[in-house]
Amino acid sequence: MSFRITYSTLNADMEQVHKEFESGLQKVKLNFGKTYSARVGRELNNSGEIFEKRNPADRRKLLGSFYSIPLNKLDEIIANSKKAFEVWRNLHWQERVQLVRAAAELISERKVEFAAIVTLEVGKNRLESLGDVEEAADLLRYYATTTEEANGFFKPLLRLNPKEETRSVLRPYGVFGVIAPFNFPAALAAGMSGAALLGGNTVILKPSEDTPWSGEFLFEIFRDAGFPENVFQVIQGKGETIGAALTNHSAVDGIAFTGSREVGFQLLRNSTKNFTKPTLVELGGKNAAIISTHADLEKAVEGSVRSAFGLSGQKCSALSRVYVNETIKNEFLERIIERANKVVIGNPAGKNVFVGPVINMDSVERYNKSIELGRKEGKVIFESKLANKEEYSFGNFVPPTIVELPHAHQLMRDELFLPFLGVTTFKNFDDAITMANDSNYGLTAGIYSEDKNELDKFFNKVEAGVLYANRSSGATTGAWPGVQSFCGWKASGASGKGGCGPYYVSQFMREQSQTRMES
Repeated sequence: MSFRITYSTLNADMEQVHKEFESGLQKVKLNFGKTYSARVGRELNNSGEIFEKRNPADRRKLLGSFYSIPLNKLDEIIANSKKAFEVWRNLHWQERVQLVRAAAELISERKVEFAAIVTLEVGKNRLESLGDVEEAADLLRYYATTTEEANGFFKPLLRLNPKEETRSVLRPYGVFGVIAPFNFPAALAAGMSGAALLGGNTVILKPSEDTPWSGEFLFEIFRDAGFPENVFQVIQGKGETIGAALTNHSAVDGIAFTGSREVGFQLLRNSTKNFTKPTLVELGGKNAAIISTHADLEKAVEGSVRSAFGLSGQKCSALSRVYVNETIKNEFLERIIERANKVVIGNPAGKNVFVGPVINMDSVERYNKSIELGRKEGKVIFESKLANKEEYSFGNFVPPTIVELPHAHQLMRDELFLPFLGVTTFKNFDDAITMANDSNYGLTAGIYSEDKNELDKFFNKVEAGVLYANRSSGATTGAWPGVQSFCGWKASGASGKGGCGPYYVSQFMREQSQTRMES
């Protein structure tokens, strides 16, 4: 496939894309029901618990069965990673860059199969899945480029003596445990792992238990790219058991995590048990968009629908709060309801589907509780009608929903991870800025206004790491490697330097000052 899909792709001739995706889909379907063994070094291990992964769009379909790593084998896996670290750290940084680029090329070569797996496992539509995989490859390429631009993170320093040579060198920590979420099983798993590997660390990746197949596919890519044995390992299992054991293990030198605020905060607390352990966390959002009286409503409506309902709202960057000027509220609501009614809901493997299922039945239950509360304490102004089709009854489908709510309401503050959009009005622009900032989270935010003064105020005052103005492709979503750094502020992150950006790889390393005296 020569055509490149990003999250900002709107209008293009997609016939060839769909043709190739269909081919990839048929290919991966041949593996339905396969059993995947755990790996401990070179040995396959089937002594742990086995769990099934079913298609969230149709729970009758078994995608695969996966053996968890037995807890009593974790020490051996980490010891293997420690041993591999001694080899990996001593490779010249340019060799590591070459291997990471080789993995990126394999992701691109196998992207239609990888994207088909993501669609089947997660419930992403075709273009979202292709974007996820494209981003995985681009993250590896971009991080490799930033490593080159930093000369492998070697930097000469000043001299106090003409006979001394001084330099700053960033050195790896050791073994990194990488905990990836379900919603971007290609991009986030590959991106966090690739950055750690470029820094000279070895990686033990634990994918979400909702996306084990994607984790296995990624392992095969790194293996086939020529990575030395045990430099990149994948372990399967539940987050509360194997994930917790990995992140709490004293021999694991660093953690990279993307997921819930609660788990991330616990990881940060645990990181100081013996000595401070680098713990890089990205923790979600409750993202706002401001619709000004100076807005182009066509852009605002399109961008809001795409950001709120893409991937069924299961993005940390998803739009979940809209603040619209009270004088244009009625027109905006009429137009967004009209646009939302055109959204196609169904099996995400279908050609024209935009909204698929949520990931599991826990999410369905969370939706049911949220809509009940919204009806009681707000005003439901839109709820998609799910056609009475067999596909809905066996899948985790919930309808895209828009609810008018007070700004201070719980549903405007809690991260729901659902296709659930809250709307509140404002009288003046400063009130909108204040309400947008009145959140524990600070990941992304958007604005629709053609007024330069309002745009300047938005960019200067909004407390979030990723800001967008007047984007029809997504009010608060669509970051891309090297284009938009993805950094969470406040409760949305901990390091102050985000993925997709020029400072990311350096966070997986620690500084060492080296001084040599000439004879």
